[in-house]
Amino acid sequence: MEKWTSSVLLALTAVACGNGQPKQASSALVHDISGVWAGPALPTLQEPAPFTPLGKQRYEANKATWGPNAVGLAESNDPLITCDPLGFPRSMLYETRGFEFVHTPTKTIELLQYQRAWREIWTDGRPLPKDVGGASADSLDPRWYGYSVGKWVDDSTFAVETVGTDERSWVDYFGRPHSGAAHFEERYRRVDANTLEVTVTITDPEIYTKPYVAMKQTFQRAARQELEEQLCVPSEAIDYFKTIAEPAGVK
Repeated sequence: MEKWTSSVLLALTAVACGNGQPKQASSALVHDISGVWAGPALPTLQEPAPFTPLGKQRYEANKATWGPNAVGLAESNDPLITCDPLGFPRSMLYETRGFEFVHTPTKTIELLQYQRAWREIWTDGRPLPKDVGGASADSLDPRWYGYSVGKWVDDSTFAVETVGTDERSWVDYFGRPHSGAAHFEERYRRVDANTLEVTVTITDPEIYTKPYVAMKQTFQRAARQELEEQLCVPSEAIDYFKTIAEPAGVK
């Protein structure tokens, strides 16, 4: 349930108490970003930090269909062409027209409309895993969506940290890469009952020379609190590639 403080109710309470001075209403919801949020399919991306030599090499090897180095679909090696998972952080930097948060006592679930994927954001106090992808027998394997923990930094801001992402995924639709050692921070700030501000910060010293904010975007509470089905279907993607993309690329 949304814990929204009504300024009207406070004002009436103040008058009833005889002081005639309405109290200031809270400007944010308390520890609640639940529900379906809607935004643009392609959010506005910020200018990235300069690449390291390795970052530049990997970026140039990625053949995106968007941006200054765009190629035709038939020449692209975008993982999305074969319906590979978007992975993280691309899931928050592409096809963001619908996502939902569900709070539970030990974790927050993020449901992603595109590809019908989900993320587990643990809020039970556990630390982020260390040495993901390492040689130790106790090391965890990288994941497309990484390992995430979250906490409330104030009444209206939920902060999420993510590590251990599979470096086969791209950062965004421009083909910017990330390493397996990247650290991501998201901040979800409930501006008011119907507005959510999302900030994504990337720290990846193997690929970028300094941390940078990849996106700062506002999303609106969806009028219809139900996610649509938007799937990347491999058989349809293969058929499209053979019948349209490849012939168009040759021509």
